[in-house]
Amino acid sequence: MRLTSFTDFGLRALILLADREGETLSASEIADHFGVSRHHMAKVLQELAAAGYLVGIRGAQGGVRLARDPRDIRIGEVVRTLDNQPLVECFSAEGSACKLLPRCRLKAMLARAQQGFMRELDRFTLSDCLEQSAALPALDLSD
Repeated sequence: MRLTSFTDFGLRALILLADREGETLSASEIADHFGVSRHHMAKVLQELAAAGYLVGIRGAQGGVRLARDPRDIRIGEVVRTLDNQPLVECFSAEGSACKLLPRCRLKAMLARAQQGFMRELDRFTLSDCLEQSAALPALDLSD
């Protein structure tokens, strides 16, 4: 699985805001912190606010802050909200032009893998991204 930069920026922004609990940060401050486009970060933050993860504060000291407790924000939920791109062409809402259908079983295999990936992300909250004591199982990254 590969997440879009939009989702990556969204997750990073949420983690930063969770780390700075109660603070209001502007899109520019968040973008500058990560060295990314301010315009792109503003779009990400708008999407997160529309989904109820952030509260927007207007005015000179405006910006965004978390709308929910970090322990109540599941990583899988955020990824589903931000990363709505089909995994492969045959997952597209418009249908597939794949010449291998209906005999190809790859789509079902990929769908199961994607569901497993999301189930694993659902195990973790935004708070888990910050807690050093959060014990994660060891991974074999030799592949």
